Amino acid sequence: MIPVTTFKDRQVALFGLGGSGLATAQALVAGGARVTAWDDNPDSVAKAAAAGIGTGDLHQADWTAFSAFVLSPGVPLTHPKPHWTVDLAHAAGVEIIGDVELFVRERRAHAPDCPFIAITGTNGKSTTTALIAHILRSSGRDTQLGGNIGTAVMTLDPPASGRFYVVECSSYQIDLAPTINPSAGILLNLTPDHLDRHGSMEHYAAIKERLIAGSDTAIVGVDDVYTKAIADRAAQAGQRVIRIARHRALGQGFFVDGTRVMRAEDGLAAAVADLDGIATLRGNHNAQNAAAAIGACLSVGVSESDILAGLSSFPGLKHRMQPVGRKDRVIFVNDSKATNADAAAPALSSYERIYWIAGGLPKEGGITTLAPFFPKIAKAYLIGEAAPAFAATLGEAVPYEISGTLERAVAHAAADAARDDAAQSAVMLSPACASFDQYKNFEVRGDAFVSHVAAIDGVTMLI
Repeated sequence: MIPVTTFKDRQVALFGLGGSGLATAQALVAGGARVTAWDDNPDSVAKAAAAGIGTGDLHQADWTAFSAFVLSPGVPLTHPKPHWTVDLAHAAGVEIIGDVELFVRERRAHAPDCPFIAITGTNGKSTTTALIAHILRSSGRDTQLGGNIGTAVMTLDPPASGRFYVVECSSYQIDLAPTINPSAGILLNLTPDHLDRHGSMEHYAAIKERLIAGSDTAIVGVDDVYTKAIADRAAQAGQRVIRIARHRALGQGFFVDGTRVMRAEDGLAAAVADLDGIATLRGNHNAQNAAAAIGACLSVGVSESDILAGLSSFPGLKHRMQPVGRKDRVIFVNDSKATNADAAAPALSSYERIYWIAGGLPKEGGITTLAPFFPKIAKAYLIGEAAPAFAATLGEAVPYEISGTLERAVAHAAADAARDDAAQSAVMLSPACASFDQYKNFEVRGDAFVSHVAAIDGVTMLI
């Protein structure tokens, strides 16, 4: 835990007592703050009270007494309309911050020189975050991994000299971290996402830009118009900017050339890493993630040899293009985190012969954007509520069956793939759908896929 000493003996309001909210409240109390915490869920309030957190209905609180208001990133700050607590904080002139902001203040107060790498972007940030942390840990460095990747940042060990922090940041967290100042800030890409919470693409992009604007080194993907403009503004402001690209060569920075990550300086380029044969970093998108990780690790003093060793031993991110089993020429891939078509595209682009398990609770737009990958699909196995709509989209372009359940889909896909004469084929769960019609979340769905794969005779599990 990171005790929040910067609010010692001061009154702090907090709303949102889920996992990260409760951890934040406990960190504030541990640092000596006087906390008044609340949640719209009475069970969460009771749990906090049982943990020794001061609770109280913030409707009735004296907001003029609070030094700060800590808001859970899951609670609307601006759109579609501010949460009622936000209106009360604004009316009283109380600053509104989140857990990442508390972390950066503690780092600034106690160990301002300890390396801090922050990662954001619409896609790829979790893989990039995990990859950077793996490189640092495998090189023997004291590494703390947290943030949006699933470990609340305030549960990490306190800032100390020589301790490295790798923190994934969502747009919601950045919006609540006005003084975020990483040693290396990474912005991978920007496509429309969470616009219900940010109002417009321009506002969403402006929030993401804040992460790199305060960084010592800004590492920015330049494959879309928004991030290219952000990189240009950072350079014009005098920041050290490392540009990365996956679709074109650069004269300065890192770019992707097939399976190679190239480093360009003054127009001359040379390969810094080759990802060929690293199953957990397949695909052009993962080469971009690797380029960002290489740039970040170099910027905080990691040697090229340590980086290359970390790349080659990267175990991958669970549920994201994760090789989980093999039987003869067939590999089984868990990509349960692909909860929409855009998220499924990278996995479909990375294999040439696919037995595709798709479906669940459908997202707007379905799978029409995946049509360029249909020639790679030997057969589709459709599950959940989306099955009829996905079948209509596939039509005569792809052979399919409506399997209904994941267990049946895995069994049928494995049997069909075993009869395939291709040099290699993949049985892939990449649903392009949410899981909530059949599973609690994508993690549970992915774990179910792994268990069904493990039950197949002759499969060698890779995890």
